[in-house]
Amino acid sequence: MLKLGGSVVTDKSSPETVDEEGLGRAAEAIGHHVTERQDDLVVVHGGGSFGHPHAERHGVTTTAGTHDARAVTEIHGAMKELAAAVVGALADRGVPAVPVHPLSAASRDAEGVLSLPLSAPRRMLGEGFVPVLHGDVVVHEGRGATIVSGDELVVALARGLDADRVGLCSDVPGVLDRSGEVVERVGSFADVADALGASGDTDVTGGMAAKVRELLELGAPADVFDLDGLPTFLDGGSPGTRIG
Repeated sequence: MLKLGGSVVTDKSSPETVDEEGLGRAAEAIGHHVTERQDDLVVVHGGGSFGHPHAERHGVTTTAGTHDARAVTEIHGAMKELAAAVVGALADRGVPAVPVHPLSAASRDAEGVLSLPLSAPRRMLGEGFVPVLHGDVVVHEGRGATIVSGDELVVALARGLDADRVGLCSDVPGVLDRSGEVVERVGSFADVADALGASGDTDVTGGMAAKVRELLELGAPADVFDLDGLPTFLDGGSPGTRIG
């Protein structure tokens, strides 16, 4: 299970701008991995400069919803555009990537609990495809539509598909302490609570703090790293910060 952060695949300082270099490096590493190892892989990517600005403008978060269909369409449309870029970059490197759009598959109940049927991704894996999911809007009972983050999807997919390895590729080499050094291991949120805050860019899903919380809930070890660490992770190593 691999999450490509929005900071990796987009320029978060420029609305709806793909980071061609970052996405290209990630796709190249994944293409090499698929060719060499040929094991099952699920990719999730964040919203970056595509989904987050639209969600912020409409006041939509993981808990605050909207009943404005145009807002839903706008946020989802931006994420579909980014997903097409990610899938295209992977396909260009020989990865049999296929898109899975959460708006059409997932939902939340009145308590906010995510429901994500996994029969389609599971069968895609069985047929040799690489499912690619992304942060999105999803219908939320009683609230219209809210955001589902890529990190939340990673947790749901990893649990439901029994993933044996989980990695989050970000624009930093791991979880950083107050002095900017990489924390080798995080066993509880209290270990790094003082050092974590929201992302400096527009991010309606909570930045690194939310990532750490989500991964701690996974109940299985996960790694947070940057593009330099991606090949190591794909080759079976543990770069950056180990969480859990």
